[in-house]
Amino acid sequence: MARYYQRVESDLLVRGLLRVDGGGPDTPYTSAMLARNFEKVTFYDEHTIGTRVQRGTGQERLLSRWDQPVRINVEYGPSVSDEVRAQDTAMIREYAGRLSRITGHPISAGRLRPNFHILVIGEDDKSAMTARVRALLPSLSASALAQIISPPRATHCLVVVSHAEGPAPRILSAVAVVRAEHPDLLRRACYHEEIAQGLGIVNDSPFARPSIFNDDDEFALLTSHDEALLAMLYDPRLRIGMSAAEARPTVQTLARERMGDGAET
Repeated sequence: MARYYQRVESDLLVRGLLRVDGGGPDTPYTSAMLARNFEKVTFYDEHTIGTRVQRGTGQERLLSRWDQPVRINVEYGPSVSDEVRAQDTAMIREYAGRLSRITGHPISAGRLRPNFHILVIGEDDKSAMTARVRALLPSLSASALAQIISPPRATHCLVVVSHAEGPAPRILSAVAVVRAEHPDLLRRACYHEEIAQGLGIVNDSPFARPSIFNDDDEFALLTSHDEALLAMLYDPRLRIGMSAAEARPTVQTLARERMGDGAET
């Protein structure tokens, strides 16, 4: 598996993908594009977890985000080396601080009362980590649990987000699973995407560019465009439970503010 994912990463890099530059002159976007992308990635679910991980229904969902501090903790399977543990824990701590500055929401990494769990699991760790996943996601069926522990090889990582029921679906907790066999850049890309999506950016869109919220793998790490999406999501002018139609005028205003213009096109 480690050799396979090393080949995957190498192939993506040879094709000019997994960019870490955050976008540039070749990836322009307007306020209207930013507003459109926000709606696509925030109000629709990419996947559902049932008997298998599958595409979402395409139905609109209500705006959701955390209303309590986000406390991220990372746990490693026995196969993960001490060197990788130290490196990734420091990386996640730094990234949490960056996300907190972007959103204005308290986001931190540590072991104290975590509500956002990241599990770094290798093929050799499955028996050791299954009970832990079951404890963190007790309401999942056995088949859904198996999909999380043993996802298809094409699934590099995933996040499961738990919401409060009712008209205000605030996020209560999240569990992300990252393959331990990934080489450094693929693993870092997983952290960037799954933590950001666990904050409420639940979908990918082929129109989002420059963005990690796009299945094309062009960008490995959070971009300036993605920072704008997250800042908009946590702006107090948007409310948990809003529909896309209710939020649209405010989203357009926020997008114009982020771009520093009055463009409508």
